[in-house]
Amino acid sequence: MALRAAGRQSLVDTVVDQLRAQVAAGEWRVGERIPTEHALAEQLQVGRNTVREAVRVLVHAGMLRSRQGEGTFVLSMSDPAEIMRGVQRAGVRDVLELRIALEVEAARLAALRHEPGDLDRMRAALKAQTAFEDSEGQPDSGNLELYADHDVEFHKAVVEAAHNSALTATYGWFSSSVREALLTALGDREMPRIDHGDHDDLLNAIASGDPDEAAHACRLLLERPKQAVESLLPES
Repeated sequence: MALRAAGRQSLVDTVVDQLRAQVAAGEWRVGERIPTEHALAEQLQVGRNTVREAVRVLVHAGMLRSRQGEGTFVLSMSDPAEIMRGVQRAGVRDVLELRIALEVEAARLAALRHEPGDLDRMRAALKAQTAFEDSEGQPDSGNLELYADHDVEFHKAVVEAAHNSALTATYGWFSSSVREALLTALGDREMPRIDHGDHDDLLNAIASGDPDEAAHACRLLLERPKQAVESLLPES
């Protein structure tokens, strides 16, 4: 199957898109070896170097795995980069719902597993955030990005206090979307302001070692903005 003209997209990018689509469609099963560079070059009517570069991109993305002397095999049918782009396109409510799913469990685990340094990091993030507030204790409109950075740092500290490497990695990958959604909310006058009391309650619940209280405090903190977003959405 020959590729269509690439237009403004590079030929390597076009081959990457084609191979990604073939893997996602199940043309080769997970664990199965894909055709050789020569075979793919003939199939797509491009040079072997182009195929080689495209395969490298998908190896780096985690869809393919190369084994010296054996060939290239399907590792995953989903491209994590494509998933990330989907998350980045999500609306504020969707991001908040995913945050609840991740952070409530993280808070529960953090209450059971936290170390003193974890609590210090949470406190430091909240203290640093106050430097970017106005005289009324609201985010300074000229420093919203720095204000958001410290809020995200607090929540990352909560997640990392769970001491679950998979959860930490997932949230680290997700945190850029958290930051963007937060900046959107901070710029909307109809959204509630960040409540330091809610953050203090979460920190104290984690410090107390009570997992149910920590989960409850985290859910309460995130439910407030979610409900505000839902009230602003048009009825379906």
